[in-house]
Amino acid sequence: MSAPWLVVGLGNPGPRYARNRHNLGRMVVEVLAGRAGARLSSHRAHAQVAEVRLGVLPGGAPGPRAVLAQPGTLMNGSGGPVKALADYYGVEATDRLLVVHDELDLSAHVLRLKRGGGEGGHNGLRSVSSALGTRGYARLRVGIGRPPGRQDPADYVLEDVPARERQALAVTLEQAADAVEQVVALGLEATQQRLHAPAAAPEM
Repeated sequence: MSAPWLVVGLGNPGPRYARNRHNLGRMVVEVLAGRAGARLSSHRAHAQVAEVRLGVLPGGAPGPRAVLAQPGTLMNGSGGPVKALADYYGVEATDRLLVVHDELDLSAHVLRLKRGGGEGGHNGLRSVSSALGTRGYARLRVGIGRPPGRQDPADYVLEDVPARERQALAVTLEQAADAVEQVVALGLEATQQRLHAPAAAPEM
């Protein structure tokens, strides 16, 4: 039997951080768990996990096995749990790992998929890359935009998403969950083509 997909939502655990911009990855994993009717529970890898099937295969069959995970550490210690989970489930990081995270360098609510690349100053990604010994894993980047004025990015990401943006955020989280399901069921490249395609111009 092939290894499952490992879908990791980055963020900081606990109610203090739950609605922060920096926790969008964790929020997406919670949406996915809710869709699957699964509950995240403690794993010895110091993470919260749920084993599910994600997406729908061509023909309508249930999608592949996947492990949804939220590291139990603070953001800058995310790598240890991710490495432990990859080892436990036999997941090859460059093949079946998808990390979901907030992204300062994308406008709010924009989604982008990529494999590999740098960490862009994101401490969670830096920790994951260091622990795995590779940057070649897939990422779903969820845009939060740059901070206004001269606000420190570190302060900005640890602020709660403003009330005025929460309706739009709910839509973004559902779209991000759709993208994760498609990656697992259809593959990264096919999902990139769907997600990154420019919107069609309206017919006159």
